[in-house]
Amino acid sequence: MTNISTIYKLSLVAVTCFIQACSSSSSSSCPVLECWFVQEKAGRGGGLTAATTQEKSLLYISTDANSHSSESQRAPSDISPDRVYFITDPAATLCHHSLSPPRGSIQKPQCEINPFLPQPSDLKWVAPLTDSAFSPVYLQADWFSAALHGINKERGISNIMRAPTATKEHNVILSVTSKTVSVQARLRKPVLLDCGFWVDPSSPLSGLGFAVEWRYQFRGNGRLVLAYDGKTDRLADTQEEGATLDIEGLHEKGNASLILQEAKVRHSGTYICTVYLPYLLAQVVLELEIVEPPSLSIHPSPLPLAVPGQTLTVQCEASGFAPLSLELSWEFKGADGKSRALGAGSVTGHRQAWDGTYSQSSRLELDTSKMDLGRGGELTCVAVHPGGTRRASTALSVIGFSTPSIEDSMAMVGVALVLYGLIKFVSWTFISSGSDEADKQDKKEK
Repeated sequence: MTNISTIYKLSLVAVTCFIQACSSSSSSSCPVLECWFVQEKAGRGGGLTAATTQEKSLLYISTDANSHSSESQRAPSDISPDRVYFITDPAATLCHHSLSPPRGSIQKPQCEINPFLPQPSDLKWVAPLTDSAFSPVYLQADWFSAALHGINKERGISNIMRAPTATKEHNVILSVTSKTVSVQARLRKPVLLDCGFWVDPSSPLSGLGFAVEWRYQFRGNGRLVLAYDGKTDRLADTQEEGATLDIEGLHEKGNASLILQEAKVRHSGTYICTVYLPYLLAQVVLELEIVEPPSLSIHPSPLPLAVPGQTLTVQCEASGFAPLSLELSWEFKGADGKSRALGAGSVTGHRQAWDGTYSQSSRLELDTSKMDLGRGGELTCVAVHPGGTRRASTALSVIGFSTPSIEDSMAMVGVALVLYGLIKFVSWTFISSGSDEADKQDKKEK
């Protein structure tokens, strides 16, 4: 009985230790982030862009506000104690593994925090969020925005944080995240640009409505792709054709992802997903590149027979590719199985088709008097493109080759022997038949 009691007590101790270890592990899974605190210098005016200051800062992240008490508040020597913050993030968006690189890793996550000023928006799909007589007392606090990028472009995060005035304990109120910071897509295929958001359910702003906006930018030009007012359940009239949202998932799960039903070359560029709450906004930036490898064709095909001393012109056409980056070259594989490069030939400039894709061609001149092509072989056009390497081949035959190979010599000997045998057979047959006729004639005369 004593043994059973002892075992039971040991079991309880083991379970307790296991729970504590798991709790500690869960808490330690959130990283301590080094960020740049960026703000405008005070006292600057005029029409010029205000100068900014950058200071190193430290963010202690936790999913539970009570766990911050165990954190060491001693700042490193190169970080001011005023720039050490304690962030409570119940959604754990700041605890993602891409923000915690392995020890000794050269790659580091990017992090920047800025002071944030809550204010209403006059955009027609956002303005309804602040139409009601909402008391701004909750807004009288210290607000910051944080923009983060995980290593390997794995995740983009934008947070709005609130702290009671003159304190360093911030709560994440709004998080906007994306798992597709950099996307490559094939032409004419559907594309999903991921964007999700989370709102602190304990915040007075939760439940007062939201709005989502997608914008496109490329080389200084921008346009509105889609905007949705979640409070009145209305899409903006300027919605781009083929761009949609999962409205049900948007309300139930905070899934604000943009769906492009058919990727086109003009879709390549920068996309900005912005989520609005009353007086607040956060946004993530995504890069989309439409990558389509070229289709290759060789002209003329098949190639005409070439004779020694002749110059043969061959052209390779690469079409339907995007983006512009393309390298064309030629290879020749002889009958002996050996390959050699023939260079890029004469390459033309790019031509753009109606669908935005590009084409380019290379012309190669084969001078059989200067190039050792043997009895011919296989001629290949090679196109190296970000979408992959493509090849097109055609057979090349050279007739009248002056120096026959061993195989050709043996074949000629074989043909000569066959002809010699036929001649001998015919001659023997002729002689034999002539002798028979002579014998018959002699018998008649006798």
